[in-house]
Amino acid sequence: MSYVDFVTPAIEHARQAAEKDEAKSYDEAQRLYLKSIDFFMTAIKHETKNPKKKDMLKQKVEELMGRAEQIKTFLKEKSEIEKGDADTSNGGSPAGGSVSKAKSKKEKKEEDEKQQLMGQLEGAIVKEKPNVKWEDVAGLEGAKEALKEAVILPLKFPQLFTGKRTPWKGILLYGPPGTGKSYLAKAVATEANSTFFSVSASDLVSKWQGESEKLVRSLFDMARQNKPSIIFVDEIDSMCSSRGEGDNDSTRRIKTEFLVQMQGVGKDDSGVLVLAATNIPWGLDPAIRRRFERRIYIPLPDLPARVAMLKIHIGKTPNTLKKEDFDELANLTDGYSGSDISVLVRNALMEPVRTCQIATHFKVVSGTCHLTGQTCDDMLTPCSPGDSSAIEMSLIDVPSDKLLPPDVSKRDFIKALRTARPSVSKDDLHAYDKFTNDFGQEC
Repeated sequence: MSYVDFVTPAIEHARQAAEKDEAKSYDEAQRLYLKSIDFFMTAIKHETKNPKKKDMLKQKVEELMGRAEQIKTFLKEKSEIEKGDADTSNGGSPAGGSVSKAKSKKEKKEEDEKQQLMGQLEGAIVKEKPNVKWEDVAGLEGAKEALKEAVILPLKFPQLFTGKRTPWKGILLYGPPGTGKSYLAKAVATEANSTFFSVSASDLVSKWQGESEKLVRSLFDMARQNKPSIIFVDEIDSMCSSRGEGDNDSTRRIKTEFLVQMQGVGKDDSGVLVLAATNIPWGLDPAIRRRFERRIYIPLPDLPARVAMLKIHIGKTPNTLKKEDFDELANLTDGYSGSDISVLVRNALMEPVRTCQIATHFKVVSGTCHLTGQTCDDMLTPCSPGDSSAIEMSLIDVPSDKLLPPDVSKRDFIKALRTARPSVSKDDLHAYDKFTNDFGQEC
């Protein structure tokens, strides 16, 4: 029998097991998981030619065995509880401890499960500050002020937030891709003296029945235990989109749990802020949208912000750009997002490297050696073959400590602009304007 003959029934049994698992037919699910494992083990035994395939099969077996073991434990404890109930109803003495022992086991299992879920979320806690300051975020002054009002001021001046004046508990940042929503969140993580949780759909969505909503619950529990805290959910629309016929039961349960936790019924949610970002705010479930008290539009950068971004991304790279050059380039990048400008600058910064690559002649000049930081009179820089000092040689012939690349110039940016295109269309911007008029606010 060939390798494929074992894998095909293994996959089919795993699929059937998952269906039974979803339907809570755990006895049948366990039987099918074990059958699938048997087929996979046989396939592993016969796979001798491809170590990578063998490793993939072993990984699948470990995954299936883990779930089968969970079901086995659950069924065993369920049986013990049912047996304890039967003993009591038949006149058996509770002093025997069957029920209490079973309940104790159940409580221990729940506690272990809770600790395991919290362990999975440990990676979401940002332990090292991202080192992004408010001043590193070009423009977006209104958004920065709103975040300071929600995060910084309540910690520094708690006396300002008493009685009916309470800090915001939910802030939604929305706007075109690449406008700095996630970057703002990094600035919050750096500036706020709070526990910062950064999560996305991949952290909270689990293939196991019922585990996703437990992860959501555990996330909020951890935030309450470690407050003051901030939960940042990137691309929240991927988990909390509008309800429709295409929703499966698991997706609906995740949204419901998010709603319950953000509402905070019966919980002390003071000191916990939920900060979320989305590129498609109109795709959010209306109930989720209402939980965000402030919905802040993060637009494309304006002219001063584009000038600042160009300077930030160039950094300390040697260049010949003047103030009027930055103003001209900022005008030429109207309609570009922050991400578009970042890519443009990187492309322009590569132009001196490309000049060195294609150069056929270099000349000796005075310049700073990148290794020692000292000025040397024997550095080599690319030049025209017609230059009186030109030496015929390629980049490979130049000693690494003697290369002096040309400074970045406005011409490099003009060249980069010929192939650059903004990533956000006018139709997209109209959609954001409509959402802002209906539900959001401009800062």
